[in-house]
Amino acid sequence: MKKATQACPGQSVTGQDSRYERQLWMKQVGTAGQRRLERASVLVVGAGGLGSPILLYLAAAGIGTLGIVDGDTVSLSNLNRQVLYSTQEIGQPKALLAKDRVLALNPDIRVEAYPARLDPDNAYALFGAYDMVVDATDNYSSRYLVSDAAVLYNKPLFVGAVSNLYGMAFTVIPHETACFRCLYPKAPTATMARKERNRGIIGTNPGIIGSIVAQNVLKYVVGSGDWLAGKLLLVDGEDNRFDLVPLERNPQCRICGDKPTITELFSMKKDTRQSSC
Repeated sequence: MKKATQACPGQSVTGQDSRYERQLWMKQVGTAGQRRLERASVLVVGAGGLGSPILLYLAAAGIGTLGIVDGDTVSLSNLNRQVLYSTQEIGQPKALLAKDRVLALNPDIRVEAYPARLDPDNAYALFGAYDMVVDATDNYSSRYLVSDAAVLYNKPLFVGAVSNLYGMAFTVIPHETACFRCLYPKAPTATMARKERNRGIIGTNPGIIGSIVAQNVLKYVVGSGDWLAGKLLLVDGEDNRFDLVPLERNPQCRICGDKPTITELFSMKKDTRQSSC
């Protein structure tokens, strides 16, 4: 990748620098911030409704290395919200398609596709290869696995979740801020999870939440602003309400508490189907 140069409004830039011209104008980014983005590596687990905008915006901003984990294939019912894909691609692996689409947007970054489900056996190698992780999955078993792995392997984790016209986002800094188990100490029953899933979803909702998550990743990398560490952003898309709720790490949490009882990854028996929203 070419070295970024500082540009100001009204000052022309050429070559690869012009791709990031508007970012280079920003005091929060500039030359130093763009270099941080180029050096950063982000693993995105889930390439569906949330993963689509997250991957596109991280690639567009110039994140140097992106990893895409998704073992699913494209189905017709995905296409109201999973904007990485087209009708002609139904039945094909999401991870491989997402890689091609992201590289078409920005061929100057590195993208690794992992067309497989995240599990306790492959999580260590995958998480170990990246600076930070994004949870863009859509079920509780996957979210516990991603969060547990992030805590155990000490990786900053950016979480988005959506249902119907509602969504939430927060960031986990392991052993400093609340993890997913702090927020949900007890896993919902399969009936509760199924009921939530059956509420449906409209495509704009993961677009909004995914954009918020991607922006928090970018702010974290360049070291500017607030990235929802220790805070839960609740979005009510029906009434256009945004609420910010403080989140505190639970000292009794089974994995990130003062005396953790979970010291290795394990698969949850309920709600084992892993996919992206």
